[in-house]
Amino acid sequence: LILIGGFVQLLAGFLAFRKYDHLGGTAFLTFSALWSSYGVTRVLSAVAGNTEGFTAGSVAFLVLNAFLIILASSFNVVLLCLTLAMELLTICFLLFTLESLPLPFEIVVLSILSIICFYGATASLTNCMFGKDLLMMGPPLLTVQSSKKDREDPLPCVCPRSHLTSGLRTIAELLNTGAVCGVPTDTVYALAASCKHPEAIEKVYRIKDRPQEKPICIFISNLEQLRAAAPPISPLLWEFMENVYPGGIGCIIRKGEWLKKLGVGAGYSRVGTQDSIMIRVPDLTVLVHLIDMTGPLAITSANPSGEADSTHHDMVISRLGHKLEGVLCDGESDEVVASTVVNCTKIDESGITIMREGCIPAGKVMQIFERVKNR
Repeated sequence: LILIGGFVQLLAGFLAFRKYDHLGGTAFLTFSALWSSYGVTRVLSAVAGNTEGFTAGSVAFLVLNAFLIILASSFNVVLLCLTLAMELLTICFLLFTLESLPLPFEIVVLSILSIICFYGATASLTNCMFGKDLLMMGPPLLTVQSSKKDREDPLPCVCPRSHLTSGLRTIAELLNTGAVCGVPTDTVYALAASCKHPEAIEKVYRIKDRPQEKPICIFISNLEQLRAAAPPISPLLWEFMENVYPGGIGCIIRKGEWLKKLGVGAGYSRVGTQDSIMIRVPDLTVLVHLIDMTGPLAITSANPSGEADSTHHDMVISRLGHKLEGVLCDGESDEVVASTVVNCTKIDESGITIMREGCIPAGKVMQIFERVKNR
C-alpha cells in the first residue's frame, strides 16, 4: 500500500508538471511524501513502538497542507478534495503519533483518500494522453482577479479570435502582405504563409528550424479549385480525393504548371519537391474561409522542428509567438496528431502508399482506396 500510494501520487505530480501545472505538481509531490511518511510511521511503530519523532512532522504537514487547500480552491475541485482528504490524513497521522487514533476514523479517511486519488490519477493520465478534458476535474471555487496591468500585458504578436470576422480579416491581411501566422486546422495548429510570397515560405523554414530538404504542402479551400486548374489527374485519383476531402488526409500528386493556375504563383518552387506536391482540403470552416480570402496557403505544423505538435493557440504563442506576425486563436485543436499523408503519384500503376500515419488510421485509408478502386 505504501508503494502503490506513493507511486500514484508521484505519477499524478509528473503528469501535472508535463502540463505545465507547477502548483498541481508540487501538491502531488508533497502528498507523496506525506503518504510515504504515514506508511513508514505505521511500519516503524509496529517494529519499534516509538513514534514520538513524527509528531512535530505531522504538525508541520498540517500547516503546509492548509496553505495548499487555499491554493487548490483556485485550481479545480478534484485537487481541492484531495488537499482536504490529505488534511484529514495528516490529522490521522498526528493522532496516531499521540496513540489516540480511532480505527474507524482511519478506515473512513483512507477510503475517501483512495477514491479521490484513483479518480484524480485516472483523470490526469487520460486528459494528458488525449490532450483534452475527457474526465472533468471541476471548476475553481475561488478566482483571482488579475490587475488591469496584468490583463493588458502585450502579446508577442497579433492574436485575434477565430470567431470574429475582424480577426479573420486581420490574419488574411497579414498573410497577403507576406507575413507568417499560426492558424488552426482540422488536425493540429499550423504555420501558414501565402504561396504568392516565396520569402514568407522561406521564413517558415527559419522559424521552425526546418531542414530545407523537407517539403511544405499547400492547403486549398475546396476540390473545385483543383478542378479549375485542370491538373493531369486520372479518374481513379479524382474519385479517391473526392472520398477523402475535406479531411485529415493529404494527397501527394505530381507537380506541374497547373499549380500556377491554382494560385500558387511565385511560391511555386518553394512548395513541395521538384516533382510532387502534397495538397489538402481541411475540414475546418474558419480555415476554409481564410484560404478563400488569401488563396492557397503553404502549411506546416506550428512547432519547432522535432518537437511535439501544438494543440492549442497558447502553445503556438508561447513557443513561436515572438517569431510570428500573428496567431489566429481557436482554442483546443480537433486532433492531437497531424494529418495522414498518402503518396498518390503512382495510384494507377501500383496503388497508394502511406507516407505518414496521422489522425486517420492507415487501415481506414486503404479501405477507402480499395472501395473506390473496386467501384
